[in-house]
Amino acid sequence: MNVNGWQSLQAWSWCAAGAPTANIDIHTITLPAESLPEATSRFESLTRPGILSVPLPPPRIKVKHFVFPTITELQVALAPPVAAASEPPVPVSQSRKATHIRPPNEIIKLEDRLYYTLQPPLEAVIGSQLLHFPFHPFAYQLEGVAFLYPRYAAILADEMGLGKTMQAITTIRLLLHAGELRSALVVCPKPLVTNWQREFHQWAPEVPLAVIEGDQAKRRWQWQLTESPVKIANYELLHRDRELLTSGIHFDLVVLDESQRIKNRSSTTSQIVRSIPRSRNWALTGTPVENSPDDLVGIFEFLSPGYLTPQMKPRRMGKLASDYILRRTKDKVLTELPPKMFRDADVTLTPEQRETYRLAEEDGVLRLTEMGEGATIQHVFELVLRLKQICNFDPATGSSAKLERLAADLEEIAASGQKALVFSQWVKTLDVLGRRLAGFRPLAYHGGVASRKRDDVIREFKEDRERPLLLISYGAGSVGLNLQFAEYVFLFDRWWNPAVEDQAINRVHRIGATGPVTVTRFLAL
Repeated sequence: MNVNGWQSLQAWSWCAAGAPTANIDIHTITLPAESLPEATSRFESLTRPGILSVPLPPPRIKVKHFVFPTITELQVALAPPVAAASEPPVPVSQSRKATHIRPPNEIIKLEDRLYYTLQPPLEAVIGSQLLHFPFHPFAYQLEGVAFLYPRYAAILADEMGLGKTMQAITTIRLLLHAGELRSALVVCPKPLVTNWQREFHQWAPEVPLAVIEGDQAKRRWQWQLTESPVKIANYELLHRDRELLTSGIHFDLVVLDESQRIKNRSSTTSQIVRSIPRSRNWALTGTPVENSPDDLVGIFEFLSPGYLTPQMKPRRMGKLASDYILRRTKDKVLTELPPKMFRDADVTLTPEQRETYRLAEEDGVLRLTEMGEGATIQHVFELVLRLKQICNFDPATGSSAKLERLAADLEEIAASGQKALVFSQWVKTLDVLGRRLAGFRPLAYHGGVASRKRDDVIREFKEDRERPLLLISYGAGSVGLNLQFAEYVFLFDRWWNPAVEDQAINRVHRIGATGPVTVTRFLAL
């Protein structure tokens, strides 16, 4: 989206089904005369028959409180019918309960809480089609948006695979449209930058992004770019741009993904993120407490310095933090989830991988050209295999964008006491993974493992809580195994036949599984 498009968006007047809002009167809230249901947003007045104006004192809503886009169920109900759109409307389940913004407990004034009560449910915004959503979010995801929206300090601690990224992006999107945000910074591990870009394009396609990258001069320009309200940077880059971040730049919101990285309050990373000038703070993590309650103190030093202290008893700490943490697990929201959840992890090749890929591709195409009519499908197949292997690991340096992303996910899985399978079509790739992921004490199950030892491998993987990872080949592990005690499947490289991938996934997703299965498919860009 270009700059002019974003400026037009900022000036956009919200309406429903073609019905523009009338002038805003901050002294009244308008309600239907017959039933007085939940009414309007931002104290607007609709000049329609059958509307009763209820006078209220001038609102005393401080800036930290909730402001919602001027779109209401009332407007939708009163709007004239519109012609059928080119695309079918996003279905809104009639059985879903209404999801309202959840005010923090610190808001105790009646008029402030009334302000929240009078807001329309989030389902009204999504169902109105004023904003495009690729599909209707699950109810628990809307609850996550309702939790984040009004909070200046919050931890979204959902289990991995429940959509923390989507919930944060949707909330940022609504806050931007409401005028509550003008600038936001998302900080994430380097392997996840591409994923955040992809998720923003899916869930907030009209919001311009700036990914901070390149040399120092380019990054300085990107940090100061006002045309992109959302910026994405990785943790490692913050170390290089520490001075830039404290030289007059201010963000309305800073979001830390994988925020367990700042659990050590004395680490350089923690000190840098705490020094960023900002108004709101959100932290996303599937494991807010990895080792001890002190981990939570480290995250809260970013959210609200001094609010929690290491000397606090766990019960006291939990009571103080409860209003600022939302955590759901798959087993609790299973009725809202499909049996299998698929995630496409788009990863950008490292510079070394990209250069090796380019050279191999050019050399391979040249050889095929020289062969002329003598080139066969087998020759093309060999070239593609070579390129796929480079996407796993650079043969000269060993660098791997996929491995960086995989390691980040495995840290969360291991910390939560769950188990994961990693599939590859090459034993050599599994051997490299075994060495590079030695900290997870991985087990291997492939053609190179003696048949008499394979049952012992599966038994140890199932029974040993210190063994969260099984490296397995498609050939050896796609059939005949019962691994339903695992929760995660990673397809490190893709098989030619989707049916083989399905068989591999079904080693985990089968009768006897205790919960949903999250499948991550790595895609190199």
